[in-house]
Amino acid sequence: MAESGASSLPSTPPARSPLFRAEQFVWLTARVLEQRLFAYHFLNGAADPVEAALDAYRNEDGGYGHALEPDLRGPVSQPLHTGHALRVLDAVGRCGGQRVERVCRYLTSVSTADGALPAIHPSQRGYPSAPFVPVVDNPPSELLATGPVVGLLHRNEVWHAWLFRATDFCWQAVESLEKSHPYEVEAAVAFLDSAPDRSRAEAAADRLGRLVREQRLAALDPDHLDAFPVAPGYAPGEHHFPHDFAKIPQSLARAWFTDAEMARSLDHLAAEQQEDGGWPVRWHHWAPAATLEARPVVTIEALRTLRAYSRFVG
Repeated sequence: MAESGASSLPSTPPARSPLFRAEQFVWLTARVLEQRLFAYHFLNGAADPVEAALDAYRNEDGGYGHALEPDLRGPVSQPLHTGHALRVLDAVGRCGGQRVERVCRYLTSVSTADGALPAIHPSQRGYPSAPFVPVVDNPPSELLATGPVVGLLHRNEVWHAWLFRATDFCWQAVESLEKSHPYEVEAAVAFLDSAPDRSRAEAAADRLGRLVREQRLAALDPDHLDAFPVAPGYAPGEHHFPHDFAKIPQSLARAWFTDAEMARSLDHLAAEQQEDGGWPVRWHHWAPAATLEARPVVTIEALRTLRAYSRFVG
């Protein structure tokens, strides 16, 4: 990872390498935030410009809005936007201090009665949002929203009163899963990979991995996708692969898959890079702006995963 104090950018990646092609795509299509994130991760860019770009999405309540998560439009703070912001701060080593204290106050203000997060707070009503994230008056707590946030805060050794009940919620939700879907499993992994009780996390991950294989939630052979069902409500062909669950080799989810299964998964990920240099959005395309803004996010994540597994990117 680049040093945050770097002040200049190195020479361009080798021509026609995956990284060079992705760089052209990012400069052509990405928001300022993703341009600066790309520079941070791959061009020796600094952390300060990333944080400055992220600040444009922050609201006075301590949360984040303004379509930071592209599928939710409008200015209001939302848990999914705020989780996205925490991922950015974590990626550049800035997930701490007063900025995160403000975030935790916001999380407290929008939590449900059991101390966890809804996917969508009712304040979204009246603004455009993806049809697969409906706005309801009394939304339930969701592992999908809560797990990644709790995991990030634990990984960065953040301690706040909000975390106690939210952590308990995540344990209960993960350990009671009987039937799930890929995005919920990814949220569970994000929690388990950083949960403080490591022996409990390993046991829960082992059980979850068996569930993933039994329910065929991971497409283990990209050449025979018909053998793996698409989850209800997902877009046609919206499969999830081993690399989606184990985004880095150190993830507990890596043990769910054989070396051959992971190699096929990473081969498939590398081959998904499109002619314009970006990676595709696999979920429902419901608005042009949302898809356009999401593709650079997906592209950066793909490159980071390939690099984490020592695949050549450039």
